[in-house]
Amino acid sequence: MTTGGGRTRPGAGDGRSPAVAGAPEGGGGSPAVAGAPEGGGRLAAVRAAMAAAEVDALVLRPSPDFRFLGGSGGGFLVVTPGVCEETGEPDLLVPAGARRVGVDPEMRVRELFGLSLEAELVPAAAVLAPLRLRKEPDEVEAVARAAQAAAAVLAGARELAWFGATERAMARRLAGMLLESGCEEVLSVVVAAGEHTARPSHPPGDRVINPGDALHVSLCGRWDGYCAEVARVCAVAEPPDDFEAMYSVVLAAHAAARRAVRPGAAASEVAAAAREVIDGSGYGRFAAPHAGRGVGLSHQEGPWLRAGDDTLLEAGMTLCVEPAIYVPELFGARVADVVVCAADGAAPLDAGALWVLDR
Repeated sequence: MTTGGGRTRPGAGDGRSPAVAGAPEGGGGSPAVAGAPEGGGRLAAVRAAMAAAEVDALVLRPSPDFRFLGGSGGGFLVVTPGVCEETGEPDLLVPAGARRVGVDPEMRVRELFGLSLEAELVPAAAVLAPLRLRKEPDEVEAVARAAQAAAAVLAGARELAWFGATERAMARRLAGMLLESGCEEVLSVVVAAGEHTARPSHPPGDRVINPGDALHVSLCGRWDGYCAEVARVCAVAEPPDDFEAMYSVVLAAHAAARRAVRPGAAASEVAAAAREVIDGSGYGRFAAPHAGRGVGLSHQEGPWLRAGDDTLLEAGMTLCVEPAIYVPELFGARVADVVVCAADGAAPLDAGALWVLDR
């Protein structure tokens, strides 16, 4: 895709907009990133990746990629071999001879067509996604705080009065509790009862929660810019027939997936470990298509724990392990926990206990 037009592009450092914090005009340094050359920084690693991909500039709007490079305002962030600045007119900072420009995957259509560039537009994720896979210790800590907040709220949720309440009312209550815990933003709250637990993306509605219902509860919040999701399953009073057996399979698949997380293992291997348990139980055709995904600046990012994703896990990758089984019109179960891939395997970040069906 290309956009027509073209305007005169002033040189860098003309005072139109301040440089991004930690990135002096002309290409200084920024916080170190995993995978960067020894002694290098995040910006240096990004520029090296741009050169390897033959991308002459990146144009990012407020998004996870924008925050990854220190963007803090409401305009655009432009990165070139000599510039890293926020601006309201990104096309003015892109070099006049640029042939390939990486654009943010969250760029709106009107923003794309507003760029006056004679260049091929390609996804910026091709450059940035690999660099975001492995987290620095401070990033892992932020993910852990988000996960711990969600786990603490879910631990307290077991004591709430569920019987007679609606899914929507309980979701609102849990969202408030998550904000009170210190999260700066609630990204999603799932409360699904009974047959609704069989819907992977069920939005909380007016269904009343009754005795005998299976109950799926999930919280995802943001802490210091980083995201984590934790999900639990229980039953209101007596669980429905066969639910405990299915739930035990999900717990076993969850444990198998966590055991498979280690440096050097492929993401698909972790998925296969969970899938082997589910297939062996007879629930294979009801299994979710993936067993987890990466979390960080986005609540859904690589690597994906599914068949076909052969990304090799590395120490510092933060993952939401979440195998699930969904039996249409009956019930489903999904357990989600956040771990970091460490030298000796998966280290839990949420410290939340799994719910048992003790009513």
